[in-house]
Amino acid sequence: MLYSSAEIKLIGDEYAGFYSCGLTMLGSSTMRRFTSVECTEGVEEMKSSDGLMLTTRTSPSPYSDAYEVYATLRNDSSYPVELEMMTSFLLRDIQADKVHRILSFWSAEGRLRTDDLRVLNMEHSWNDMAYRVEKFGNVGSMPVRKYFPFVVLEDSSTGEFTGVQLYSPSSWQIELVVRKGDLVTVAGGIADRDFGQWTKVVEPGGTFEAPKAVIATGTSLLDVCHKLVSAQHPDISPIDDHMGITFNEYCTTWGNPDIDKLKKLTDKIAGKGIQYLVMDSGWYSDCGYWWEYRGDWSINKKRFPNGLGELASYIRSKGMVPGIWFEFEVASPKSGVFDQCDHFVKKDGVPLTIGGVRFWDMEDPYVWEYLRNNVTKRLTEDGFGYIKIDYNDTMGMGCDGPEAPGENLRRKVLATQDFFRALRSEVPDLVIENCSSGGHRLEPSFMELSSQASFSDAHEILQLPLIAANLHRVIRPEQSQIWSVMRKDDTDSRIFYSMCATFLGRMGLSGDIYDLSDHQWELVDDAIAYYREAAPIIQKGKTTCLTADTISYNEPTGGQLVIREYEGKKLVVYHRFRDSVSLTDFAETNGIELDLSAPVSSYGCADKDFSAESYILEEL
Repeated sequence: MLYSSAEIKLIGDEYAGFYSCGLTMLGSSTMRRFTSVECTEGVEEMKSSDGLMLTTRTSPSPYSDAYEVYATLRNDSSYPVELEMMTSFLLRDIQADKVHRILSFWSAEGRLRTDDLRVLNMEHSWNDMAYRVEKFGNVGSMPVRKYFPFVVLEDSSTGEFTGVQLYSPSSWQIELVVRKGDLVTVAGGIADRDFGQWTKVVEPGGTFEAPKAVIATGTSLLDVCHKLVSAQHPDISPIDDHMGITFNEYCTTWGNPDIDKLKKLTDKIAGKGIQYLVMDSGWYSDCGYWWEYRGDWSINKKRFPNGLGELASYIRSKGMVPGIWFEFEVASPKSGVFDQCDHFVKKDGVPLTIGGVRFWDMEDPYVWEYLRNNVTKRLTEDGFGYIKIDYNDTMGMGCDGPEAPGENLRRKVLATQDFFRALRSEVPDLVIENCSSGGHRLEPSFMELSSQASFSDAHEILQLPLIAANLHRVIRPEQSQIWSVMRKDDTDSRIFYSMCATFLGRMGLSGDIYDLSDHQWELVDDAIAYYREAAPIIQKGKTTCLTADTISYNEPTGGQLVIREYEGKKLVVYHRFRDSVSLTDFAETNGIELDLSAPVSSYGCADKDFSAESYILEEL
């Protein structure tokens, strides 16, 4: 069993020295306070003579071959203490020579970065005294930005892998430290005072628990990733447990929906096997540009003269669940509430304004009442069963409040998560789609509050399948809604390329559906039927191959092969990029054995660059 420890750093205590100050707070004199250490199975308790107790609990995950870690500080002294660093986990003396991280930017989510620790200059010093530190993370209210809260260490000499995922919805950090003998200490948690402007006062008799971490070991990177992802336990709606297909009209109306367009759309896709029809932005206020009116959630009577109940009822009459888009955490200049300064998050005494929006203070009861009247009631009174929750910018390093900027920010984001929970409680069977300009909230604690997530805003670009495959390492494919946007000028190869990407997660559709030819619709219908057949493998399987040989995502070359296995069946998805080869040649070059002679089912044709195909194979 893999056991975790923890560390804290209190303001006023001595830092470690040896060139580490400003790089890491590990190894400080705070830890020398703890003169009593007791370890029982899965529990480490460290006590100080003045009444502090730091407890780390490591226990098997109920859902996976992984371990959940909780670190708690209890203050039984007679005076308050102020944390400036506290880890969620800490693993010491790991033998490793490589580190695997997952990169992310807007429309470029999930790229794998693998570094040799020697190249990162992490070899120990000649006298084993000076610290070597590699620290990374994210600061702000978009927890997946630059990096995912994830790390895997590899010992290539033994083939052993050790991985961690942090459940931290705001600012977080992970750090690798080498001091003696090239053994690695890996620790992580809330972004500390150096990295994230964070401190936390723990009063006498009080406790503070760090965000959860999940750790796992395995024999390959994909093996560890599967264990970490399987440990996630999302609150999936009872109506959303069978891989239903979504149609989102954003790439059809581009933020200009109205009742006539959406009734026409409903009629067009009725009977196609689509479960959800989601109306995206632009249904509210006197909407010109949809982004200018966020926060005014009154119905646009020019577009929906009879209200939204008419639309929701019409969609349900055609056998689908109606969905609606909100970005309820912000307000735009033309919303009519932009000047309610007392109810917005502040920084330096003034409302925090970023890119034309202000952020509601989600700890404010007034805000909750406003959102209940404008969001919750819209869902219940008009009969929507699906909500796409968007969030299109970050609050940055922190905000005003009773504590440090980083802690104040953390509390705001936790209050947002409480509102997610309230929605599920107050709207029975509600399907929540977690969206944040695509993938900026593909973080475990947000994923556990959602049925689905927007995988990316990379709807129609060449890197679509690359991003879709990348996310297998960090979220459950059954939650990863992959968009296939249909256009009237699409060739067969283009349809295969985008449709095959949806087999890497949850199928989502959009686009020019009125203008597709009968032949194009036949290819789409075939894809839907094939997806239904593949759905159990996508939902419950294990990804055993994820191979791509391109460096550029904007101009991808070569190919990508993904194999996912479940109960003796394999789902094979192959995409060709520029200067590509056939699937059989690609598999042979990469040492992957495939027998395509008798597939159970297939879809697509990868016979040229920027085409794709998929097979369901059965092991004999």
